[in-house]
Amino acid sequence: MDAVPSESVDLIVTSPPYPMIQMWDEMFCEQNPSIEAALKKAEGSAAFELMHQVLDPVWNEVFRVLKYGGFACINIGDATRTINGNFALYPNHMRILKCALELGFSALPCILWRKQTNAPNKFMGSGMLPAGAYVTLEHEYILIVRKGPKREFKKEVDKKNRRESAIFWEERNSWFSDVWFDVKGTPQALNDKDSRLRSAAYPFEVVYRLINMYSAKGDTVLDPFLGTGTTTAAAMASGRNSIGYEIDPSLENIIGRIKDVIVDSSKQLIRKRLAKHMEFVVGRLKTKGGFKYENAYYGFPVMTAQEKELIFNDPVNITQPDAGMFEVDYSDKPQPEFCKNWSDELQEHKLDNVSQNLRHTVTGKNSAQMELF
Repeated sequence: MDAVPSESVDLIVTSPPYPMIQMWDEMFCEQNPSIEAALKKAEGSAAFELMHQVLDPVWNEVFRVLKYGGFACINIGDATRTINGNFALYPNHMRILKCALELGFSALPCILWRKQTNAPNKFMGSGMLPAGAYVTLEHEYILIVRKGPKREFKKEVDKKNRRESAIFWEERNSWFSDVWFDVKGTPQALNDKDSRLRSAAYPFEVVYRLINMYSAKGDTVLDPFLGTGTTTAAAMASGRNSIGYEIDPSLENIIGRIKDVIVDSSKQLIRKRLAKHMEFVVGRLKTKGGFKYENAYYGFPVMTAQEKELIFNDPVNITQPDAGMFEVDYSDKPQPEFCKNWSDELQEHKLDNVSQNLRHTVTGKNSAQMELF
């Protein structure tokens, strides 16, 4: 990442190859032939450490390019593997966190992304007979680390941009939980089956949330393991700049397809978030009463003063001026279908009609092309 200046990136969001997962053995062995030798000798611990030594220089670069106050969010799963008859866990999250702390990062509470399996026989080992069964791995870690002290927004223009990048109160309560149960590892329409297997791309929702949680509009997000381009797509949908690196040339065409779906998909995503907020508003008005605050752009109720200047920017056009580069133009206007006299719309006898109209606003515009990645 020599081309990226030091302390120029606001946020890192990435999911590296997972050491000791067989699908990435070949890639790691190409980087260091000693890994193949260790695996052939059934030296699991040695292979594990050598694989992480391939990743360590990347974390060093991540620390270099990140601004002080910036976050790195690293999605990583642990690995289980049987080598020479010995079944064991290889704690990837622990090894990466150890490296990050040695570089000078501060560790913050991590997120567990719960990936339930539907397999009827989920146990591993001897099943009902003690004591040879093993619990199944059904979660991945999202490590959250920060470089230096808390980020400050000192200029008035930066403060305004931060306010406009706010998330809804009810989203905050869900997203800033340490366990995510509601994100499924579903296939992405953007990616074909083979490319997804090669890259193990994480769901769009995971990276989209992280970008909106830990950066502001106009910030630069970097992914040193870009894969199929999920981070780039989520950055575009969020009004952020992005940089990505990928060593597998066969994924270039997959990344290039982002431009064909991102505008419509982002608009759909924004409307789903707005509609979901209004569903929350209707539900709260039915059960708990009114709101103190009103959003300045849309006129609808919000829970806190920090949401008063929240506004979503629709992407309206995307171009590709050079190979490997995209440029996106955004609207500075709020979505007109959500700009109403909400004080009239939200009268008690109209609440059910509001819910029905909101569902039509979103589902009425669906198409196969506009499915989120």
